[in-house]
Amino acid sequence: MELFNIVFGVLIFAETSVLLVRSMNTGKKSILGGNKRKVYIDSSALMDARILEVAKTGFIADDMIIPRSVIREMQLVADGKDSEKRARARVGMDVVSELERIPHFDITILEDDLDRTPVDERLIELAKKNHGAIMTCDFNLEKVAKTEHITVLNVNELTLSLRSEFLPGEKFSVKITEKGANPGQGVGFLPNGMMVVVNNAANKIGEIIEVEFVRLLQTSAGRMIFAAPVNSKKQNKKH
Repeated sequence: MELFNIVFGVLIFAETSVLLVRSMNTGKKSILGGNKRKVYIDSSALMDARILEVAKTGFIADDMIIPRSVIREMQLVADGKDSEKRARARVGMDVVSELERIPHFDITILEDDLDRTPVDERLIELAKKNHGAIMTCDFNLEKVAKTEHITVLNVNELTLSLRSEFLPGEKFSVKITEKGANPGQGVGFLPNGMMVVVNNAANKIGEIIEVEFVRLLQTSAGRMIFAAPVNSKKQNKKH
């Protein structure tokens, strides 16, 4: 009887230990990112190369994913005839290799289907299916993704929200929320709260448009940016 009690006690102790270890492992997975957001990276963000500097800071804790179709897209451009696009695509491919070498940056190459599905559609499909986000510098992809209620991480917006200086001709996106003080002006705000006054945008209230930086004005109330819609500037050049 005594032997039975000893054996029974050992078995109970062993089972309790196994359950405790399993519980600790489950908790560890949860803490270390079991529920981390999946972010699918577009070729425009990779070819921009600023993502590399952001990744090195260690601020990004999401699961960053590059679909194989995105890499294939850059390979095709790198083999193309346009020298400027070819150079940017090669930069993007180098960035992929550099991202894989950053110890604290969680990057995965996803082996998705290499069919004729446009890459932008594939990114939206993956983000919707996995409740993820898209990282891009592509204005049009950002607009489409937002209509699908997909979170978009735009490196341009991150840069604008952190920097204190702007360069003439720099492009960024802004939502026009109201009319400006002068006829034809529309007003929007950057993520950091800075006001953006956009010429010829009074009829764009409620829309997110791409604008080009013109000048920065320092006033007693703070700083404000003056900009112009990219499309209108292109039209003026044609005339």
